[in-house]
Amino acid sequence: MVKEDALARYLESLLQGDRKACRSVVEETLQSGIPANSVYLHLIWPVMAEIERLQRTDRITCVQEHLATRINRTIVDQLQNKLPRRPAKLKKVAVCCARDELQELGAQIIADLFESDGWQVRFLGGGLSNDDIFAFINEYAPDVLLVYGTAPKQAPDVRRLIDRVRAVNAWPDMRIIVSGGLFNRAEGLWEEIGADGFAATAAEVLQVAGDDTQVANPDRRTVNRRKRRQQMELREPVPAA
Repeated sequence: MVKEDALARYLESLLQGDRKACRSVVEETLQSGIPANSVYLHLIWPVMAEIERLQRTDRITCVQEHLATRINRTIVDQLQNKLPRRPAKLKKVAVCCARDELQELGAQIIADLFESDGWQVRFLGGGLSNDDIFAFINEYAPDVLLVYGTAPKQAPDVRRLIDRVRAVNAWPDMRIIVSGGLFNRAEGLWEEIGADGFAATAAEVLQVAGDDTQVANPDRRTVNRRKRRQQMELREPVPAA
């Protein structure tokens, strides 16, 4: 397990933009016997989540966030080839995300870990339209579509994408999993928009995606819509006699 001291030093070095110090912390961690995938999960990921929290609460500047994200991305690129390679699972995943760099980094980490776990991976990144994603799904036919790092203003677009996929129903077995961003902060939102699963962290994403007992649920959105309508009816005032 990564030591608390290493986490603190790594975060401080990132916020200072000290690339050399960041690399030193990562090298020390690897040399202590911790494998690259654990560095992803227990050093880079929690520090990245902390940077996102600090940014959202205006505790750091935009410059600090940019410095940290770029250094993290460089380190992730270097670590990718050190990840263990498990046997192929003959399962496919497509990963898309919000446009900003911090969310793209989180999605890239997840894509790398999927590949390490034996999945066939296509990392779409951010900035694509629903039409682009829909066309790619039609061609690639993944077992899982992961949507990562949605911002509040992007939630309606994710809902529309899921609705469109469900309406066509050309991939009834494809599961749509959401993670990060607004989904980590708004409890139950993933169900409201009709996704098949939610995971708060990279490790949880792999667990949820790899759970063969879970299946796509095209009726979830209809069920949730019915529940909301019933709740509204219960809240309506009773007319006076």
